[in-house]
Amino acid sequence: MDENFDTFDFLVNDEDEVMLLLYERDSEPVSNPRIEFNEEEKSAFLYRNDDDVLELNDIEDSIFDSIQDEDKLLICELSRNTDKDGDNSIIRAYEADIDF
Repeated sequence: MDENFDTFDFLVNDEDEVMLLLYERDSEPVSNPRIEFNEEEKSAFLYRNDDDVLELNDIEDSIFDSIQDEDKLLICELSRNTDKDGDNSIIRAYEADIDF
């Protein structure tokens, strides 16, 4: 996969709900994806399926604060192609179980 598409971002809304944005992956996520956070390392592993595990590094402390009491994380995978307005469309949206 092109490393330009390996970026990710966490968004937090006004209700302190967190969403993970990343570019679409080649494979489909499993029916029960999960994400394991390591606050000490400021990292996480997103287990999409048996063959696709993403390592997320340099996660901000504020994200850990926001997800501390959550048991699921909304994940949106964006198109690698931009539309005429320069925006990416959401290809997949799903929830992943959160583990610490």
